[in-house]
Amino acid sequence: MAKKTKKVEVEEPQVQEEAVVIEQPKQKIETPSKPKWEVKNRTYYLKNRQKPLSYMIRSCNIYYFDDKKGYERELKYCRNQRTCFVDEMKGDQRLEHIIFRSGILMVPKEEVTLQKLLSIYHPHKNVVYTEWKPEVVAETEVDVLELEVDALLAARNLDIDMAEAVMRVELGSKVSKMSSQELKRDLLIYAKSNPRLFLELVTDENVILRNFGIKATELGILKLSSDQRTFSWGSNSRKLMTVPFDEHPYSALAVWFKTDEGMEIYSNIEKRLNS
Repeated sequence: MAKKTKKVEVEEPQVQEEAVVIEQPKQKIETPSKPKWEVKNRTYYLKNRQKPLSYMIRSCNIYYFDDKKGYERELKYCRNQRTCFVDEMKGDQRLEHIIFRSGILMVPKEEVTLQKLLSIYHPHKNVVYTEWKPEVVAETEVDVLELEVDALLAARNLDIDMAEAVMRVELGSKVSKMSSQELKRDLLIYAKSNPRLFLELVTDENVILRNFGIKATELGILKLSSDQRTFSWGSNSRKLMTVPFDEHPYSALAVWFKTDEGMEIYSNIEKRLNS
């Protein structure tokens, strides 16, 4: 009789897998560094194009508020010191004058102490004098050139009535005797020489109304009293409006034309001008 074999199940040992954690490299947080002082020759000039033979600014008894330290620090320019702060000076203090010649002060790159005093700490910076910065000058010149281009384009596309209104502000009654070509020429010259003012006049809605009033007065439709205080009809001297105190008569008239009464008078004058 065959023997029955008994199967024995052997459990295999379970191996626990450990999770592998890969550490990410820490990112370094870079703190913004202070702008480095550029070593170069620097030029300073007096504001408002002043050019006296000599002009001296303070080199002592001046103060600078230090935000980090939280108090005012005394400044002094001494050629034998490496700093302009009195509380950092060591040894004798030989005071030096700071003098502009013909409105200009040129400081070589070796005189860092004086440069920092003038460029950073001195209270008269951008008040009495300013530092020459070619990049700032170039940016300003670009703005001016772009303004000139805008003004010239606006002048070229301006209709004759608006051109007359704008130039009357500059030339007065002389505009009435100018030909269209003379008017166009002077308009372009004016736009190039005074671009900012020209663009302001072009966008000023009262300019045309002011010119309208002047033309009506020149043709005798309106009459302005000798004291420039009253406008009246030229035909019968009937009073139309009183100019407010301290206002230009034609500017006041332009504003009055926008009122209900003024609009009726404006329409009446316009019919007479076109007839």
